[in-house]
Amino acid sequence: MIRDDTHQLIAQSLLAGPIFPKGLYEVELGGAVNVGESYEQAAARELAEELGIRALPRLLFTFINRNGLSPHWLGVHEAVVPDAMVPDPDEVAWYGWLTEPELRRALLEWRFTPDSHEAFSQYLEFRTTQSWPCPPHGLG
Repeated sequence: MIRDDTHQLIAQSLLAGPIFPKGLYEVELGGAVNVGESYEQAAARELAEELGIRALPRLLFTFINRNGLSPHWLGVHEAVVPDAMVPDPDEVAWYGWLTEPELRRALLEWRFTPDSHEAFSQYLEFRTTQSWPCPPHGLG
C-alpha cells in the first residue's frame, strides 16, 4: 500500500496489460517477483517502474489470494512516499490520493482488480492487530 505522510492511500488506473483490461483500478502496485529477488526488492522495483519513486517498501505480510485468475501468493507492503511522482505513461493511466473513507467508497463504485479488494481487506485487518500509524521508513 502506498501512502503519504497524512495517511492518504494511492489508487491508480491501469492501461491494458497482459492480465487485466484497460480502465481497472488498483490499490497496490503489482508485478511478479523475479528469480533471486526478495518480496521487498520486487516491490521497490515495481514502485520505481510504475511511479518513478525510489523507496524501500516494508513487507507487512504475505497471503494466498484465491480471488482473480488463480490462487497466487501476494506480499503486501507499505511505503510512505512523497507527493512528487513520475508515473510511467505506458503502465499508469491515472493515479490519485484518497482518504481511507474515499478509497472504501471507490472500491464499491469503481471497477478494481480482484487483487485490490482482497489486498485492501487483508491490509485493514492487519492494521487492526498492529500499532498504527506505522512510522515512515526506507525512503531513498
